Amino acid sequence: MRNAASAAFFYGLHHKTYFSLVLKKINHMKFLLITLSVALTSALHAQPLNLKGDQGGLLSLGVRTTVSTFNGHADEGTGMGMGGQFRLQFANRLNSDWFFDYMRSNIGDYASRTDYHIGWSVLYYFTDQQTPRIKPYILAGHCFDYTRLVSNAEPNLFDERWSSAVQAGAGIHFNLTDRLDLSLVGQYMIHIGNEVHADQHADGSVHFHEEKGGASLEGHLLFNIGFHYKIADLW
Repeated sequence: MRNAASAAFFYGLHHKTYFSLVLKKINHMKFLLITLSVALTSALHAQPLNLKGDQGGLLSLGVRTTVSTFNGHADEGTGMGMGGQFRLQFANRLNSDWFFDYMRSNIGDYASRTDYHIGWSVLYYFTDQQTPRIKPYILAGHCFDYTRLVSNAEPNLFDERWSSAVQAGAGIHFNLTDRLDLSLVGQYMIHIGNEVHADQHADGSVHFHEEKGGASLEGHLLFNIGFHYKIADLW
């Protein structure tokens, strides 16, 4: 009876964790759909974008969802989250992103990982046209990040890390109107500083440990989907 009760308990716990992940993914999709609806409604009623000169000075606000894969540990799963950003364009081919991301992921069934990123990237466009239907670019930048690992069985058992990172990648703007765009971005983020990991021992106990070092190729492969709306031409 005790074994049957234990099996039922862990079966329920597994499915509770699974359904919580499904609900989080559904909430992310709802967030994107609501954002898209509001953005499209605003775009349809917006005034045309009149530039004062070239594209330098364009200010955009946006939201985005983030999918993050981790390569540092076999048990570290894919993370999902959301964030916000604004863009300030310097010239026809040169733009900048200033962003904040929040992400969560599972480490096996014994721990969870939460990441916060705040940083910036410089974007270089392959065309100087203002709103072509498709506008590809490359990017590079820097960010500061905070990572927190927590044991599922003992919430008071955790480890954390503050560090910085550099990132590089490529993306595409799909211009829906002269003010609104949908952006797809893929980039790799390399951490500078110590790495923190979680391991589960044979007896079921969870242990956190840090690996000392400077820059390493360990980091995140990030994918972003975002909507951005140009609100002003500042100069």
